[in-house]
Amino acid sequence: MSLLSCVDITARCLYTVFMKYQLLQKHFGYDSFREGQEELIDAILAGRDVLGIMPTGSGKSICYQLPALMLDGITLVISPLISLMKDQVSALKQNGVAAAYLNSSLTTGQFRKALANARAGLYTVIYVAPERLASPEFLAFAQETNIPLVAVDEAHCVSQWGHDFRPSYLDVRHFIDALPRRPVLAAFTATATERVRQDIESLLVLRQPLKLVTGFNRQNLFFEVRSITDKEKPRHLLAVVEQLRGQSGIVYCGTRKLVMEMCALLNQHGHGATAYHAGLEDEVRRASQDAFLFDEKPLIVATNAFGMGIDKSNVGFVVHYNMPKDIESYYQEVGRAGRDGSPARCVLLYSKRDVVLNNYFIDRAYENDELGEEQRELTRSEARRRLREMTFLSTGKGCLRGRILRYFGEEPPTHCGTCGTCEPDDCLPIALPQANEAVPQRQPRRGLDGKPTRAAGNRAALAAAAVDEELYEQLSRLRGQIAKLQKTPAYVVFSNATLIDMCAKKPSTRQEMLRVSGVGEQKLRLYGDLFLQAIERWRKN
Repeated sequence: MSLLSCVDITARCLYTVFMKYQLLQKHFGYDSFREGQEELIDAILAGRDVLGIMPTGSGKSICYQLPALMLDGITLVISPLISLMKDQVSALKQNGVAAAYLNSSLTTGQFRKALANARAGLYTVIYVAPERLASPEFLAFAQETNIPLVAVDEAHCVSQWGHDFRPSYLDVRHFIDALPRRPVLAAFTATATERVRQDIESLLVLRQPLKLVTGFNRQNLFFEVRSITDKEKPRHLLAVVEQLRGQSGIVYCGTRKLVMEMCALLNQHGHGATAYHAGLEDEVRRASQDAFLFDEKPLIVATNAFGMGIDKSNVGFVVHYNMPKDIESYYQEVGRAGRDGSPARCVLLYSKRDVVLNNYFIDRAYENDELGEEQRELTRSEARRRLREMTFLSTGKGCLRGRILRYFGEEPPTHCGTCGTCEPDDCLPIALPQANEAVPQRQPRRGLDGKPTRAAGNRAALAAAAVDEELYEQLSRLRGQIAKLQKTPAYVVFSNATLIDMCAKKPSTRQEMLRVSGVGEQKLRLYGDLFLQAIERWRKN
């Protein structure tokens, strides 16, 4: 190789590194990558398939969103849920990235308009439901479009041995085969055992992928299991929610009936809660989800139909009123807490009847799927095995975190210090009322405007960062006002972690504001002056 060629290659490599970090700061507001992100991004940019196993909240999205900004053409992101697509597209637009989604929520006219915009080069990223891949209209568009990258989010859905098998994900490989030029394939999931990882690689036909597992350990989550009777559960739920009053939380229930009952119970005792399950009308379900996402209601009581891809960063706790069907589902659902890195609580209320309930659902599962009887029974058998593992987790001895991590193939220390088994004194106090006694209502702290504050949910994070709580409250209220005007969730404007960093750094200029984690150039243009003015007012007071 000539010296000139070497110089050219070096120059291109340096330019790529420069662009990578410039775009990270400009669009996402970060000056460094999290664990695993840079390796996966570099592999994608080098034209290599990847399989990323990264815990919830670790920044998987940036691994394909940033390469999309550096590649010519449109990046497709295959995603299973409408709520996930809307959330991600909204966040991308806030970060100055042109994006759209294609799913069943669009009318025929809206779908065709989005395709026309895509043909005109108006989008960098398009989120698409797997069911749309087989549509002749979408396939025709894809075959005439330069698609350098296809990212498969929630990739565990392709495996029947996974906890959320979706037959429509099997269409991904056929879609890829139908394209005139094979794009780079990037598969991502938060929860996958070794068997499921092998399935993802095989069923998506990944070509010599970079396989990266960053670890499943979410150190900011405190795990607790309470083994109680069914009759005790309502009182325990009320006690937990009261102890965490002021925080945003999710309560998962095993049936639609329990969702409605527990939602009514929480509201009866002064906790603002909304309900979500697949049996509700679409408009009701959407309004319920929005009330939670927009912080109009601090609590949502839901079946497992809620949550995949929900990127609400300020969820302070997750309570499982019933034991989930497997460890993968449990870990994915608790992973919706503490996504901004703040300390969060995960409480499982276990009773023996939970096993009976889950077996009932397994016996009736997969009846409408396009599986043969033999394959259907094999899938049910695997589901029963996973249920046994979840039951052992709920009733076993030793470090709770360690048992979770060993299930996913990691070797943790014998004592984690952040679970109810290792540190029982750190569990939430159980100040249970008697059966017919009302739960005492604590008066919430109030801010300068007389409204209840939300800082209680972030107090540990505020204390750790040596942050002034009054300043945090003022910035949080400003964020809420902006979100309401824009009809977007508050965490899409700025996450709690960004507000905490802003309070810690107290920027006084636009250049200093850019040094706040999570503030990129687009958000500086949109909101920088408003938050700088708020900080200046706080200083003067």
